[in-house]
Amino acid sequence: MQKFKDLEREYDMLPAGGTVLCAVSGGADSMCLLHLAARLGAERGFTVAAAHYNHCLRGAESDRDEAFVRDWCGENGVEFYAGAGDVAARAARLGQGVEETARQMRYAFLRETARCLGADRIATAHNADDNAETLLLHLVRGSGLQGLTGIAPRRGELVRPLLTTPRTEIEAYVSEHGVPFVEDSTNADTAYTRNRLRREILPLLRELNPRLTESLSDTIRYLRNDNDYLNARAAEACLNARWAEDDLVIEARYIAALPAAIAPRAARRLLEMMGDGDTDCSAAHLNAIVDLCRGDDPSAVTFLPGGRMAQRVYKELLVTRQSDPLPPFEAVPLKLDGVTRAGDWRVECRPAACPADARPDGYHFFLEAAALEGGAVLRPRAQGDEITLPRRSTKTVKKLFIDEKVPRYIRERIPVLARGGELLAVAGLGAQEKYLARPDRAGYELLFTPMKERMEG
Repeated sequence: MQKFKDLEREYDMLPAGGTVLCAVSGGADSMCLLHLAARLGAERGFTVAAAHYNHCLRGAESDRDEAFVRDWCGENGVEFYAGAGDVAARAARLGQGVEETARQMRYAFLRETARCLGADRIATAHNADDNAETLLLHLVRGSGLQGLTGIAPRRGELVRPLLTTPRTEIEAYVSEHGVPFVEDSTNADTAYTRNRLRREILPLLRELNPRLTESLSDTIRYLRNDNDYLNARAAEACLNARWAEDDLVIEARYIAALPAAIAPRAARRLLEMMGDGDTDCSAAHLNAIVDLCRGDDPSAVTFLPGGRMAQRVYKELLVTRQSDPLPPFEAVPLKLDGVTRAGDWRVECRPAACPADARPDGYHFFLEAAALEGGAVLRPRAQGDEITLPRRSTKTVKKLFIDEKVPRYIRERIPVLARGGELLAVAGLGAQEKYLARPDRAGYELLFTPMKERMEG
């Protein structure tokens, strides 16, 4: 698997001494990834864990896949984490496609698991054939250069070590090493666009070019180099932006003067800087932002997906949110043995010893008894509030909300747990590291539960 090793080294995907969380469905691709990562981890000194998300879409077959991955990990000494969610119900509730909803829920689970585990990387098993299919799907649907660069090998902590490895090599590897896997019955369903492309269109294209996957991989690499250069030019222009509270402001001339190939990329970069990325923003949205900068109307507005808006304010462009912040809630004392309602959250606190296998996260953790002596209150954040979360540096709550992409309009409804002027915890983010209970020590168990759907993460 030389391609795997070469790509892994190029993008520093599997760092020695770190922890890598592998997303494992149980199929041949993900089992190959897990097997390779475990072997390499033994050689290079990094830890491998597996995470499986049960989408609850295939009944007993979904449960079979979860049990299969769990059993393999148990037999091979790999730490295993499982998550589950009713994808179909959530998709219906949100009015969006099942595939997109599944992807959102799966990645949310992977990121939260990685954060709780302290993992340095999240590895997925996308391969060269997946990348070729993505390019062709974007081409058929209509795409600019950004879409034709396929799947990124690395995006922050998310890495894809098999991205240049063809599926044929993966199948040969699992056969040679006796790596078991399970088949997803929906892979044969051509009602899904990708399956139809894979089973009906690609075989025809391979008659014209037997090395289609390799050829498209080369094309993607060339296009990505060009795309990276143009994005770098756009990012340079956006260095002129400044923050005004939670809004982003830039003189319109910096965007207006850019060439047509770069200006929409600068608009996308501004949205990324807002902490929202460019999700659901089409080329039309990005071009509308550019038109604001090039137009003469000193107060023009364009509305964007996700509750965002871009507004021309005389010579400046303002990128902000449409929604007004929700009002803060009244501070309430924490009940040390019961349930407290604070903002849009339900907070349960019970006396309990911290178990040895406790894994604190933003919603469930154990605090030392001494931390709550003298009484603690649940209140909205205040200016200057700061906290040191486990394995992180000290940051203000405002900065953490921005980093975690918490919508501005709900921030005043998220309770912080405080004693005097010191924070003990922030709902959804976690507890002050120095007050976390040590194993088998008497303390308090706290469970934070969001009461409204808009608070779900």
